[in-house]
Amino acid sequence: MLLLDYQNVLIESLLKDRFSGAAPTSIDQIVSDFDGVTYHISTPTTKTKILISLSIKCFGELVNYGAQAILEREYGPFIVQPESGYDFSIEVDLETLPAEQEAKDDLIRRISLLRRNAMAAPFEQAFDEYAALKEEASKYTSESAPAGMKEGGAVKTVHYRDEEAIYIKASPDRVTVIFSTIFREETDRIFGKVFLQEFVDARRRAIQNAPQVLFRNDPPLELQGLPGLPTAGAGEVGYITFVLFPRHLAAARREDVISHIETFRDYFHYHIKAAKAYINTRMRRRTADFLQVLRRARPEAEEKERKTASGRTFRVQA
Repeated sequence: MLLLDYQNVLIESLLKDRFSGAAPTSIDQIVSDFDGVTYHISTPTTKTKILISLSIKCFGELVNYGAQAILEREYGPFIVQPESGYDFSIEVDLETLPAEQEAKDDLIRRISLLRRNAMAAPFEQAFDEYAALKEEASKYTSESAPAGMKEGGAVKTVHYRDEEAIYIKASPDRVTVIFSTIFREETDRIFGKVFLQEFVDARRRAIQNAPQVLFRNDPPLELQGLPGLPTAGAGEVGYITFVLFPRHLAAARREDVISHIETFRDYFHYHIKAAKAYINTRMRRRTADFLQVLRRARPEAEEKERKTASGRTFRVQA
């Protein structure tokens, strides 16, 4: 199966070209990314200053979960006033780039991960909350723990698509991530269940360290009573739950875990569409084979009766 890139490949390619020392040129380009995210790359003032602006549907929610602090950590000296119609902007001056190639490559990588870093805010906050809850829970036994401690913190909701959302809940022993997704077609639901079952089977067979994956059509217990849940027709909404255990939440693995789980929805639906396309291709190929067999077929010779002048009959082959 294909693993989708975490970075925006078009932005990465454009910046590599501009950072290579080529003669500066004017840029005015709109680039799309997953989940309706849009970038605007331009040189509004001078050819040597590249402005990269980000528009993301749920930016207000992300700011509530600490996105501004993460973006300042990653892009501090490059942050400028957001471009009109966009949520966040950075500006890179080609005349003041670092001299070392390694530093240039790192800057290109960070800029191409702009969407990923903005979306990481609720996950990082949930991971920090998990660490705090775990430390607090270690002071008590299971019998003496205060009421409500096992339930963990509040659910963090990110409405990153028009009818879909990500729900993140930290507990003292885990972090639960729930994706709500809409299946527009019956075949998508069938393929989705088969695809998710493979996650479960793979974990059972060989990858015991993988997160637990659950799928259901009604809201999980973690979301019971939460307002604003999707209300599409019966069977159209699916809830995919990932349970991240302490081994997934270690500081050394945090960045990779966030990158993997952020792209799950796009990965999931991409492979549903790819599987349907593959099956349709196989069906068309099989149909073409059957038609070829029919074209090559010859009818069997039929025997016909004929009569002589005397009235006797005999058979002849056509």
